[in-house]
Amino acid sequence: MRSIQRRLSLGLVSVMVVVGVALAQTSLWLFETGLQRYLEAGLRNDSESLLVALVRGPEGLQLHEKRLSPAYQRPFSGHYFRIDFADKHWRSRSLWDQDLPHLPEAGLKGNLQLGPEGQQLLVLREDYKRFGQPISISVAQDYTPVRESFRLMRQIGLVLGLAALLLVLILQRITVRRALRPLETARNQIAQLQQGQRSQLDTQVPQELEPLVAQINHLLAHTEDSLKRSRNALGNLGHALKTPLAVLLSAASSDALKDHPELSKLLRDHLEQVQHRLNRELNRARLAGETLPGALFDCEKELPGLLATLNMIHGEHLDLSYHAAPGLQLPWDREDLLELLGNLLDNACKWADAEVRLTVTEAEHSYLLAVEDDGPGIPETQRDQVFSRGTRLDEQIHGHGLGLGIVRDIVEVWGGVLQLQESDLGGLKVLIELPKRQG
Repeated sequence: MRSIQRRLSLGLVSVMVVVGVALAQTSLWLFETGLQRYLEAGLRNDSESLLVALVRGPEGLQLHEKRLSPAYQRPFSGHYFRIDFADKHWRSRSLWDQDLPHLPEAGLKGNLQLGPEGQQLLVLREDYKRFGQPISISVAQDYTPVRESFRLMRQIGLVLGLAALLLVLILQRITVRRALRPLETARNQIAQLQQGQRSQLDTQVPQELEPLVAQINHLLAHTEDSLKRSRNALGNLGHALKTPLAVLLSAASSDALKDHPELSKLLRDHLEQVQHRLNRELNRARLAGETLPGALFDCEKELPGLLATLNMIHGEHLDLSYHAAPGLQLPWDREDLLELLGNLLDNACKWADAEVRLTVTEAEHSYLLAVEDDGPGIPETQRDQVFSRGTRLDEQIHGHGLGLGIVRDIVEVWGGVLQLQESDLGGLKVLIELPKRQG
């Protein structure tokens, strides 16, 4: 979700910068062009005033100085003129010791520098006829103050533009965050589904998300129903096959085959293998794994009942205890976890002398489940043999009877690791590390 917000923000900023720069440049060009036209109109009026100031004199054309603006008398006042006629030219006193360049043709020209201060001049040349004589009048105005004001205005505009851009970006992020809040809520709820904290998504969502949420909830309900029906069907199949297998095993051991001991042993071995394989595959098939979010396994709620049931089965002489952080919940299917812990604790109870201990802890990236007993344990050499190639955990190891194939299957489905170690109680310690699901 943050990446979407980031992409939207970057996209909007990029568009606004491009559009803003284009609008700013266009606005500045239009403003400067309009200003030059305004100044050009003023220069044309000055040129016509100078034309009117030309009068006849005893020696020909004369410039009536009383008709001149006082600005033309002050040195470097910012207003200048040059009059060209015949082979002579006149210039204003304001030019002092400088000369105004004679433009090669009539028109407006800018960026001419004049004087020690480097004044930027805007020069207009106009050609007239006065008293039958061609006259060229060039008038100029210092454009530097205007350019300074223009530059200051451009800086202020840039600051205001950046402030407006920042404000729009903040408002855009707030708007996008509000608009995407339902998606963020849905994402959090999906993470809660994966963690087992809920079984369905909330249906109170914007109209645009209703079809998506409805489809996800329908899929969850359908998957849960399919799993339940599959478990029921597998249970029924298991019960249906156990009775014929038991009858066949009984028949294989009956008096009718006393005269054929080899045949009786062969039948019993194969029937036991079929029974063993059937139980194993039925158990594997009924695993929920991660197909459903499921309900959280509440240790404080589930473990006391499980330990009480095992105490009833194996006798009150056993001290069964568990240690788990208050409020600890495991994000896996409740039935699978009961199957996992039930098998581990049942095996420990079979071989324990007096004490069985279950410890459930939460690490940074995983959950640790440890079942310990004070029984005879397993020699280290046989522990290695249990996990060697071709050896199955559910095979009978002499003297220890580890019928825990379903435990390994569940751990493998969840991507965990199972280890056999020596317990502090003196017996066997089965340690399982289950990685946390990534929300």
